[in-house]
Amino acid sequence: MYKRFVSESVRAGLSDTPVVFIRGARQTGKTTLAREIVSSKHKANYITLDSAAVLSAAGTDAAGFISRLKKPATIDEVQRVPELILAIKEEVDRNRTAGRYLLTGSANILTIPKVADSLAGRMEIVTLWPLSRGEIAGTRETFIRKVFKGGAGKLKFSKTGIEDLADMIITGGYPEPVKRASYERRASWFDSYLTTVIERDIRSLANIHDISLMPRLLKLLSARTGSLRDNSEISRSSGIPNASLARYMSLLEGIFLVYPVPAWSSNFGKRLVKSPKVFFTDTGVAGHLLGIDAERLIADPTLTGKLFENFVSSELFKQAAWSGMRLKIYHFRAHTGQEVDLVLEDSSGKVAGIEVKLSASVTAKHFSGLREFRRLAGDAFIAGIVLYTGDQLVPFGNDLFAVPVSALWG
Repeated sequence: MYKRFVSESVRAGLSDTPVVFIRGARQTGKTTLAREIVSSKHKANYITLDSAAVLSAAGTDAAGFISRLKKPATIDEVQRVPELILAIKEEVDRNRTAGRYLLTGSANILTIPKVADSLAGRMEIVTLWPLSRGEIAGTRETFIRKVFKGGAGKLKFSKTGIEDLADMIITGGYPEPVKRASYERRASWFDSYLTTVIERDIRSLANIHDISLMPRLLKLLSARTGSLRDNSEISRSSGIPNASLARYMSLLEGIFLVYPVPAWSSNFGKRLVKSPKVFFTDTGVAGHLLGIDAERLIADPTLTGKLFENFVSSELFKQAAWSGMRLKIYHFRAHTGQEVDLVLEDSSGKVAGIEVKLSASVTAKHFSGLREFRRLAGDAFIAGIVLYTGDQLVPFGNDLFAVPVSALWG
């Protein structure tokens, strides 16, 4: 069993907060993590709404179900009966004992306004991503902390060739396909996974008139991963009316298949109106939707570059979840056209820029976007890093470094 580094955040939340909610995509290991926690120091009654009998009882009388439940309690797949959240809120208001409820969900119940409001101040939210490269190897990553402590020039790394990188991208981080030895067996798992997510999760969350459009939209997004979201272009290519597209995208985000990365600006107001980038939560899913294996990925440098950026983005989001830092992740695009793929910003406003280059060598021109970002960020700028496929850490001036991508998990 893989050690999930976010478990420390879950346990910390249970020590001082009435409700902890572990959210994340289906099959990331939420149930396994919850069972591990309640079988050790935090003993709790475990129930799952995947059980037909339990689901029926909870759906018939949510308040009565919660009142009869032995506490502390763990409720798995709580999104299947959103009314339970309101009942939990009323019960927690009568008894605010820490660690009273541990909830898990493969759909983001916080997108339901009444649910989001009901547990404000009563619930801690922990996102469980697919396995990081460090979790797979059993090594806790410290990349983000080192960068923000001024250690970008001292990052540790190992040699990682393009073949190894392509295999990591195509395999992804879901525990089950990571364990499977062949591309064909992983492809079989991804087929079943996507069918389940579309036919069960999306249908249960929304009454979509034509669900057959969802696979087409997903394939379209997989070919555009890491690109700015252009709703008009996506609407034309997918056949989904522009008026409906926002709802489709919200559903995909709500079940954690894709996620947006908003634009960074020194002007907070401008951040809200600029287009976000769209990435897949797991590059294995994206690669499967494109119908490619590692060999075909290497043969198409443009596609490799897009999925490479997606891979780095998701690894950073995973690390941010357990870093202990209140970190936000953006992308940057200047009006002059200069870009930085990813921007990390901590709670104090300090920022680091991450550029992703599918190249074994780096030159000064690869830092043009980072230099413009450094100029605009001013004193808030900590470091600018170009992650590449080479095997040397090379300084390129004040606080600018070319760093092998393996430093992410080194």
